[in-house]
Amino acid sequence: MSYLLRIVLPDRPGALGAVATALGGVGADILSLDVIERGPGTATDDLVVELPPDKLADTLVSAAATVEGVKVESIRPYAGQIDPHRELELLDSLAARPDESLPVLADGVARIFRGGWALVLDEPVDGISAVLAGGSSAPQVTTISVPWWPAKPARVLEAAGGWAPADWDRLGTELAVAPLGQGALLVGRPALRWLPSELVRLQHLAAIAWSVTAAAASA
Repeated sequence: MSYLLRIVLPDRPGALGAVATALGGVGADILSLDVIERGPGTATDDLVVELPPDKLADTLVSAAATVEGVKVESIRPYAGQIDPHRELELLDSLAARPDESLPVLADGVARIFRGGWALVLDEPVDGISAVLAGGSSAPQVTTISVPWWPAKPARVLEAAGGWAPADWDRLGTELAVAPLGQGALLVGRPALRWLPSELVRLQHLAAIAWSVTAAAASA
């Protein structure tokens, strides 16, 4: 069983190694590591960790917490692909498949940001955006009310307030939006908060992806 473990740890030499040693001590295997954000004296990392079937997820939390100064912010099962070149592969796919660019983009963005789903939204008319495409796990909706428009800058959105389907809020979906041409990318992921550095990365990726998509479509 694989898990996505988000930890906040002291930004000092040896801290990450100590966490890896602690996780290895309970039989866990680290499959990937992404440094998500650095702040004054701390770093936030996402680790995808494989745990033997006879171990519980709580074992990972307890092991990481044995390292002084380490906090486990969240843990959830993870079934995504492990690939250190996800952004580049997405851009290549967009260029190679211009007729399917929007669903390819939605699937790729959800995978890169370890989200549950992503939707491509059209520029709104009278406060309503049409859903132009969604990834394979996207909610089955055709329009969305967007009282929060414009989509720029990339930012976190609250699901409460009546504009989003009720189950998004009930399930603790963490939402982020970024501009995509005249439209937007809306990304939802379960119980994993968005950090400022991720929002910057999302906005940059959306801008580049839109340029690649437009160029491929006009070729």
